[in-house]
Amino acid sequence: MAGLKSGAPAPQGITVHGQTRVLEISFSDGANFRIPFELMRVYSPSAEVQGHGPGQETLQTGKRDVVLEALEPVGNYAVQPRFSDGHDTGIFSWDYLYFLGSQQDDLWRDYTERLTAANLDRDAPMAAKSGSSCASH
Repeated sequence: MAGLKSGAPAPQGITVHGQTRVLEISFSDGANFRIPFELMRVYSPSAEVQGHGPGQETLQTGKRDVVLEALEPVGNYAVQPRFSDGHDTGIFSWDYLYFLGSQQDDLWRDYTERLTAANLDRDAPMAAKSGSSCASH
């Protein structure tokens, strides 16, 4: 099983490039992607970023210089990164990494549009969350 979807391309190689802050990943269908750490962090599949349902997403800021400090395997279907800002709850399936890599242009455009709509800057520090937090994340 390559990822969570049956028949999805399997990863053939994965390299962390610390200096350029990109994750390079190649797949069995010949696709090769260089995914910036910032993009991974901004689109982390964790509940902390995505919420627990539609409309609960938390717009991420201040992640331009985030570094990937560790990358641990999760079974045969994913990896779990630990970022320099302490975020370590996102589990990135091979399918999700393929999605991030193949849709980078659209994802960057969506991210910058959401920043503009929220009157936020990409490099602004994250605002403190109010209210209770999800204890499991």
